[in-house]
Amino acid sequence: MSDLRRKPRHRRRGTAAAVSVPLALTSAGVFAYGTDLGLFGADAQRTASAATAAPAWATATADGFASVDALGQNGTYGGRDGKTVTVKTLADLEKYATAAEPYVIVVAATIDMNPVGKEIKVKSDKTIIGAGTSGHIVGGGFFLGQGVHNVIIRNLTIRDAYQGVWNDKEHDFDAIQMDGAHHVWIDHNDLRHMADGLIDVRKDTTYVTVSWNKLSDDNKAFGIGWTENVVTDITIHHNWIRETEQRNPSTDNAAHAHLYNNFLEDAAGTAIKSSYGNYSRGRTRMLLENSYFQGVSNPVIKDATATVVQKGNTFVGTSGRNESGGTAFDPKTYYPYTLDKTADVPSLLRSGAGPRASLGTTATTTPAVKAAAATTLTVAQDGSGQYRTVQAAVNAVPANNASRVVISVKPGTYRETVKVPANKPHVTIQGAGGSRKDTVIVYNNASGTPKPDGSGTYGTGGSATVAVEADDFQARNLTISNDFDEAANQSLSGHQAVALRTAADKVFLDGVIVSGDQDTLLVDTAAKDRLGRVYMANSYVVGNVDFIFGRATAVIDRSVITLKKRWNGTSAGYVTAPSTPANRKGILIANSTVNGDVSDRSFHLGRPWHAGGDATLDPQTTVRNTALSAAIKTTPWTDMSGFSWKDDRFAEYRNTGAGAGASSGDRPHLTDAQAADQEVADWLAGWTPSAS
Repeated sequence: MSDLRRKPRHRRRGTAAAVSVPLALTSAGVFAYGTDLGLFGADAQRTASAATAAPAWATATADGFASVDALGQNGTYGGRDGKTVTVKTLADLEKYATAAEPYVIVVAATIDMNPVGKEIKVKSDKTIIGAGTSGHIVGGGFFLGQGVHNVIIRNLTIRDAYQGVWNDKEHDFDAIQMDGAHHVWIDHNDLRHMADGLIDVRKDTTYVTVSWNKLSDDNKAFGIGWTENVVTDITIHHNWIRETEQRNPSTDNAAHAHLYNNFLEDAAGTAIKSSYGNYSRGRTRMLLENSYFQGVSNPVIKDATATVVQKGNTFVGTSGRNESGGTAFDPKTYYPYTLDKTADVPSLLRSGAGPRASLGTTATTTPAVKAAAATTLTVAQDGSGQYRTVQAAVNAVPANNASRVVISVKPGTYRETVKVPANKPHVTIQGAGGSRKDTVIVYNNASGTPKPDGSGTYGTGGSATVAVEADDFQARNLTISNDFDEAANQSLSGHQAVALRTAADKVFLDGVIVSGDQDTLLVDTAAKDRLGRVYMANSYVVGNVDFIFGRATAVIDRSVITLKKRWNGTSAGYVTAPSTPANRKGILIANSTVNGDVSDRSFHLGRPWHAGGDATLDPQTTVRNTALSAAIKTTPWTDMSGFSWKDDRFAEYRNTGAGAGASSGDRPHLTDAQAADQEVADWLAGWTPSAS
């Protein structure tokens, strides 16, 4: 035992120290990958050997304890002083991460670890950062050993080393493990489904900041300790920890553990149940501020020898132990920081945690200040807002508005149709509840539903519950549904029932559920010759027949596509039906999951929709780096209305799961070279979606 071990004297950082903000909320000084790293267009082919000068965002430095000047290291700035390289292979990633020289290493592809469980032994002075949302490490992670320092790991998805045992005690396949490292910043990552912990801070690792990450779908989220010494100083802020059982985090023998503005969520109705939330163990001194706990069992617990001082936390639907005791320390002795309001934490993290499409730097501006620039209109059914319906709030947006208007919709079920017309751009409709299920916009029109004025039927496009015709639209943290009852309307001709129709450019759907049966999500454009880009992330799409369809250039990224049985209980359907114009990108499903409670081998991934028999169209769907359940047919593409899928553009790349299959004439796969031109950034073509 060595709790009397002398610690180096901290030198307090000045007020100019960088403050970590959500990447999606940076506006001034944003540097998009497409601009600074040349990942769009012709430059997308650049290999790891082509080094460039570091872009401006590479000068970003850590906040929290990782910013403290100690142990001979003046803060944490990673590979800022070295070359910038872009990597797309395991060999190149390992080459630069283990080099003696400093590097900014941009991961611009999905990299599969071989063997599974491999942990790259990162050397000092490195920044490892994902290119937009395309940087994935699959089946392994990173290890920072004794003395390794000044390392930044940002904007990556590290996932899927799981070996089939929930509480796995045989495989130590972590996303990020540190043994005796110091000055480490882990920021804006998505860490999930590994075969032990997601983050392990072990064996006197210190001066660590963990910020704006999403940790999920794992037995053990985040462990700190594995030592009798009391030396670790760690800041943990703005992390979304959900659907994890234990170590959320477990903090053992930390000298100073500062936890603030974190969101711990145990979602109802799932098989994963939390055993505890924040745990202060051994001789830890923990300060826990302005964090939000939802549904968590034993949300805050402590050993008799440990300290927890709580300030400003919120507990919703929690049970069991909620403890505090001891004396606090003042983090501002070591570094500056600003707290967000506790009530804002769930929505802030749902929109801001995890990898983002663009990165920015800022000196001292906090997320709350950034978000305040938008005009906000509130909707509440009970009259406590400015408007009682969502459409009334949309109507209040000035025509040709030049800046963002956020329509904040309080929890409830809003049975109405909503249309955002083309002359009202820059609108965000955002649920104000703790979950995307809390705020629901729903209606039940179908293509064949007669209009009330007797002028005919709605048609497919007109059946939409929410119709978006304005550019730069965003939807966040809500459910959009069409609950047309097919079984009760068998006499009606035209059962297509759209939940959401977009006919605009730069549409960002973030953390939403779009639910229906046939034709759930229509991604359209304002005209055949007009570009319409749609980016959906961290979301769910539910349906059964052609339920992601249209002529837009659309990306479904890091989302769940849920297959649904037909009205009569049978399993048969099609995920996509693109109607892409020639020489344009169609539908891209990337880094996602396709599953559902349906029969094996009952769903096609897609078929070509030549709308109106238009033979000039060239429909495209690419499904890549996605987990496919056994519901997907072994021949996943099929013809439609006399048009052969083989004459159009349908392909897969590196999919996994029981529904994946080898390349064949009936199941084309992209080559590595082809896949390099079919990444998320290629679809977005210079647009970098950011939450606002």
